[in-house]
Amino acid sequence: MITISDAAQTHFVKLLADQPEGTHIRVFVISPGTAQAECGVSYCPPDAVESDDMELEYNGFKAMVDEKSAPFLEDASIDYVTDQLGAQLTLKAPNAKMRKVADDAPLNERIEYVIQSEINPQLASHGGNIMLVDIEDGVAILQFGGGCNGCSMVDVTLKEGIEKQLLELFPGELTGVRDATDHQHGEHSYQ
Repeated sequence: MITISDAAQTHFVKLLADQPEGTHIRVFVISPGTAQAECGVSYCPPDAVESDDMELEYNGFKAMVDEKSAPFLEDASIDYVTDQLGAQLTLKAPNAKMRKVADDAPLNERIEYVIQSEINPQLASHGGNIMLVDIEDGVAILQFGGGCNGCSMVDVTLKEGIEKQLLELFPGELTGVRDATDHQHGEHSYQ
């Protein structure tokens, strides 16, 4: 479920050595399955372990995951990265905003999953996002929002980024993408 690198495991063991006996770590998602989902790691003292927690065994410690967060932490990873600026824990949870869907789920659900887990996180750096409006004759109809609405690069983003990615992921099912947004240039737009 959660891959924790050897460096991160060593880091957690060192941190937990200074905590009361029986303290574990807790990995969680706040607002799982929503656009506002945020992941975190904290200490989990013995009296904070819940009866429905999932207990994951690692090298020298345990990680607790609450029942509500568990499906959104599938394929998550934690690493401890050291570079010239110092060291930090990195937590990646690609399914935090939307629960992973089955390979045989309806096409619109699989596209929505890719949008939420891969495309929107990329667009978020510009304050933008997209949503799937409909699928008509193999063409995904998309609506741009946030900083993408009115952006001068929206056509390039659509054709060179989003369309290429979706056609690659859904060959034979999708033939293209189309923008249904009424773009209004304004201060919200990324330039």
